[in-house]
Amino acid sequence: MTKITYLEHDGAAHVVDVAPGLSVMEGATKNNIPGIDADCGGACACATCHVFVDPADLHRTGGRSEMEQSMLDFAEGVQENSRLSCQIKVSDALEGLTVTMPENQH
Repeated sequence: MTKITYLEHDGAAHVVDVAPGLSVMEGATKNNIPGIDADCGGACACATCHVFVDPADLHRTGGRSEMEQSMLDFAEGVQENSRLSCQIKVSDALEGLTVTMPENQH
């Protein structure tokens, strides 16, 4: 299991163990983390799982695909460290990853 910290926009922290192979989004939905709706179920067809990756961790999450970038165009408040959590696959290399949900997702 890989420990992921999900921070709500107000600072409330949820630290959960996520099985490798799942996405960061699946880890959130399976643990009832507020702020990640995942309306499309992880198909990279919406932006309701938008997160900000801690800048120190960003290099560990890989790059954005063209499809992910297209979906982020629909998200509010996109930043350099914005990712769709459905596109970040959990592995042992992500141990201790921290993501924050945008204020408009609560």
